[in-house]
Amino acid sequence: MESLIAIVAVVVLMMIGVPVVFSFAAMTLILSILYDIDISSLMTTGFWAVNSLILVALPLFVMTGYLMQTGGIAKRLVDFVEALVGKSRSGMGTSMVAACGIFGAISGTASAAVASIGSIMMDPMEKHGYSRGYSSALLAVSSLLGLLIPPSITMILYAVVTRQSVAACFLATVGPGILLMIFLSILNAIHVKRHLGGNEVKTPWNQRLAESASTGWKAIPALMLPVIILGGIYGGVFTPTEAAAVAVAYAIPVGLFVYRELDLRKIAKAMIEAAKTTGVIMIILLFSFVASRIFTLERVPDQLTDVLLGTFSDPLLILLMVNIFLILIGMIMDDVSVIAIVSPLMMPVLAEIGVHPVHFAAIIGTSVVIGANSPPMAPILFMACRVGGVGMVEVMRPALYFITFAALPVMLVTTYWSPLALFLPRLFGFVQ
Repeated sequence: MESLIAIVAVVVLMMIGVPVVFSFAAMTLILSILYDIDISSLMTTGFWAVNSLILVALPLFVMTGYLMQTGGIAKRLVDFVEALVGKSRSGMGTSMVAACGIFGAISGTASAAVASIGSIMMDPMEKHGYSRGYSSALLAVSSLLGLLIPPSITMILYAVVTRQSVAACFLATVGPGILLMIFLSILNAIHVKRHLGGNEVKTPWNQRLAESASTGWKAIPALMLPVIILGGIYGGVFTPTEAAAVAVAYAIPVGLFVYRELDLRKIAKAMIEAAKTTGVIMIILLFSFVASRIFTLERVPDQLTDVLLGTFSDPLLILLMVNIFLILIGMIMDDVSVIAIVSPLMMPVLAEIGVHPVHFAAIIGTSVVIGANSPPMAPILFMACRVGGVGMVEVMRPALYFITFAALPVMLVTTYWSPLALFLPRLFGFVQ
């Protein structure tokens, strides 16, 4: 009961506008009071938990996203994808989905994808007949591919909190990410056929081939970035943290000397934004580790396991309850908060019914796609509205369309068909 009071307090504080950092600090303070624990003795536990080399990757990947956005890398990726897919009506929507997926393979963040891909593609899509509300909804859901296609900052946090392999968690979300890309592209094609009258422009194959060759040549430096990052990690050349450093070291000269759209002022701004973002995440993690330690000392995860297993005997039903809980908690918390609070609480429950921790990484990753686009919080959806210059009313209906027929099915498939998440980790030897 005490833990429930603390979690409800966090939710209420966040909903009334208290910054996430202070909400987590309040949760830790409430827990220490309710359980009569000296919090000063636990702060060292939190400090040593965040004193991790793996977490150095966070500011570096965030900075890479900002450098891509301002250094011309994102624009070349979008141009290349558009040339490959074609500039028909349905092709424009597919281009946005694919561009977000490729962007996610470099930056690992959704917010950077919304800002960069949205600013580039919103006007061209409007010219092809898309409403800005629909385009903003597609952008919001597609941008979450940055949390599924590795490297993913969310998966780094999950790996640190649950003490799993970062590389294994990266691979676990590849299958769900690709499946989400396919579903979104199919839904967009159906929408275009029903509401926009089909494709009014069909680029001849020889022209498309020429455009693909031209834009592909210009995009080679940009396309090499995900190859270097992922190839280096899974080729055993460097760790995820070292890969993040390599990404920054590669993005700066490409933006400065190849595309010539980056300057010292933009680099300084990227460093400042990365520092601010990372500072918030690290403080949240500090308090979440302290809270997790209190939960462990008071056997809260064990009690939760006993309650769920005593109430539901069917593992499939327990998984459904976990899905519902993740969606509901994701509606009122951001992805970092969900990872920090839910992962330590739910891990014993899922372990008891035979769910691998790496599989749970994919389940929680796909749930974030739904939560980040569902009011009242919906941080990514609100950001997409700002980029698209539209109100939430115009975005909600198409957003529900994508959540209901793309994001939710992907979450269910990921939950109930474990090979989708575990095939690649097993193939690379991270899971037995």
